[in-house]
Amino acid sequence: MNALLCTARRYSDHTHSDADDQLTLTYEDRFLRRKVLTCESGAQILVDLSQTTSLDHGGALILEDGREVEILAAPEPLLEVTAPDLTRIAWHIGNRHTPCQIERERLLIQVDHVIRDMLMKIGATLREVREPFTPEGGAYGHGRTHGHAH
Repeated sequence: MNALLCTARRYSDHTHSDADDQLTLTYEDRFLRRKVLTCESGAQILVDLSQTTSLDHGGALILEDGREVEILAAPEPLLEVTAPDLTRIAWHIGNRHTPCQIERERLLIQVDHVIRDMLMKIGATLREVREPFTPEGGAYGHGRTHGHAH
């Protein structure tokens, strides 16, 4: 087991300088309060935040000694959603409180067979991809939306 590098009790939505290390985490793993994590260098840090926090791609955990560990979104299995009327499809995804990454020509969502079936029935084209997932924040532009799995 690697020695514990340091404790992170603070989080910033951006780095302040070149990061001292990096953590690559899936969308689900980027939602935490207290956990030991292994950085890209192999060093371990204890994350001990005051409340459960959504760590964003490009954000940073601030170690007690002032060093920063940059957060990176890990590639993960997703569904790429396209359609002639993408706005209508986005409405249906949002109506089900499903986390969604919104881009000009496509939407990305986590793999879910129920949502997949619904989207196919309303005319969406779906393709399985493996990419980093950085969905829109919750209401008012921050926080997480929660699907039916919470």
